[in-house]
Amino acid sequence: MAPSPSSLLPRRPAAPGLFFWSLGSLLLLMLWDYSGLDLSLAHWFGSARGFPLQDHWLWRGLLHDDIRPLPWLLELGLLAAVVWPVGALRQLAPERRAQLALTTLLALLAISSIKLHSHTSCPWDLQQFGGVASHVSHWAWGVSDGGGGGCFPAGHASAGFAFLGGFFAFRHVLPATARRWLAGAMLAGFTLGLAQQVRGAHYMSHTLWTAWLCWATAALVDCSVSQLIAQKPSRAQARVPVLAGLRPSMQAE
Repeated sequence: MAPSPSSLLPRRPAAPGLFFWSLGSLLLLMLWDYSGLDLSLAHWFGSARGFPLQDHWLWRGLLHDDIRPLPWLLELGLLAAVVWPVGALRQLAPERRAQLALTTLLALLAISSIKLHSHTSCPWDLQQFGGVASHVSHWAWGVSDGGGGGCFPAGHASAGFAFLGGFFAFRHVLPATARRWLAGAMLAGFTLGLAQQVRGAHYMSHTLWTAWLCWATAALVDCSVSQLIAQKPSRAQARVPVLAGLRPSMQAE
């Protein structure tokens, strides 16, 4: 007996856990903002004389200046892999490879765009760390703190978190690879975020918001691509009844 057209359609992966992880992490992030721990953590690395490790060879040289071109080079590699996949990328459908490249690009651009319009200044700009600005919450949109602004969220940390899209692209076919992508992107993002925290360039909330925004971007793109993939067989299956109806007449001839 021939299978029904509906049975040939790919099932959408049910992942209510992803929704609860996204919502739960958002609530925890908002609690962090409310706690006011940003300043307390900043005081671990800075004082009224500034941040002594601001120009350190490791935190500024290796983990900031030297690494800045890397995410864009990786993004170029992902774009090329849409057509010429290598390694585990060969096991992804073309749509999923495009999803990975698009998600990474959108995440990088989203963080950069928000920073461009942010009035929040960096910790090293604050008066209590030797600067001229006053501490104003990044939720106080449109309110200037007297500093240079443009410091929220953490752009440098997005060089790691932007690749969270690999988890969503791989989770449909290679769950173990997806988990490795997730761990690698989180480790890279928090390492780069810590480097900026030590230098006085960002608060912890800036890094956490960058992680969540990159995650949310990846989740939205994943939902859109999954819907497109689910619709492709339905268009093909619309021709099945027509072809089935032609078979008796062909046999009669």
